[in-house]
Amino acid sequence: MGFRRMGCHDLLWIVRLFFLMQLVHVVFSWGKHGHYAVCKIAEGYLTKDATATVKELLPDYANGELASVCSWPDDIKWYYRWYWTSPLHYVDTPSFKCNYNYGHNLTEALIFLAHYMADVHQPLHVGFTGDLGGSILKVRWYRKKTNLHHVWDTLIIDTAVKTFYGSDLSTMVRAIQRNITDAWSSDISSWNYCRHHKRVCPNQYAAESVRLACNFAYKNAKPGSILKDDYFLSRLPVVEKRLAQGGIRLAAVLNQLFNFEVKIGQSL
Repeated sequence: MGFRRMGCHDLLWIVRLFFLMQLVHVVFSWGKHGHYAVCKIAEGYLTKDATATVKELLPDYANGELASVCSWPDDIKWYYRWYWTSPLHYVDTPSFKCNYNYGHNLTEALIFLAHYMADVHQPLHVGFTGDLGGSILKVRWYRKKTNLHHVWDTLIIDTAVKTFYGSDLSTMVRAIQRNITDAWSSDISSWNYCRHHKRVCPNQYAAESVRLACNFAYKNAKPGSILKDDYFLSRLPVVEKRLAQGGIRLAAVLNQLFNFEVKIGQSL
């Protein structure tokens, strides 16, 4: 199947839109599990033609699976050729100012879009400048010494996978998809709504993230805190919903690029 010229042009434009957000310090990124989950959720809600186009754009080693390459921008951001992309994963805000103001390769564009759509849904990717989005805020995750950013990038998801999903990430993804179809089904239209009829609204997603950073990520997580069950169990639903929102919004953008609508529930 040939690419739609307008869809490809728009894909490049949308990736540039994410790049042009007000971006600063380099920290970390959603862990591999988080990126995999967002992209796997998105795959389940792509239309037939959007799926075919995505597969055509993917490199051969991906075997037609977008989720398998969604962490690629993290893998290459320290290489000389790609070093310029390192700061593009984050947007920090002044400390304790809980609001957000925004200041040619199609395969690469697709993967970067999928990756950054996931990144902007991690609350501490819109964290405070003073602590680099929590990356220098030292805490303990149960007995493990770490930082708050890593807790949100990786440890909440990893702990959930091991504790509730038999160490199987795919089982966690399916549970999130069931929530999308059931508990969150009435929220989907609001997740996909962008003001002024925009196709994608990263500034809106970032504004959501900084509110969640203030209300959940930073709350009760002072330097030296020991974060255990109370923190984990109250924050896990936030993380799972952000993974769902990232996946649904990524699917919606890719479907719209090829003039189709998201089909909720078809993946189950």
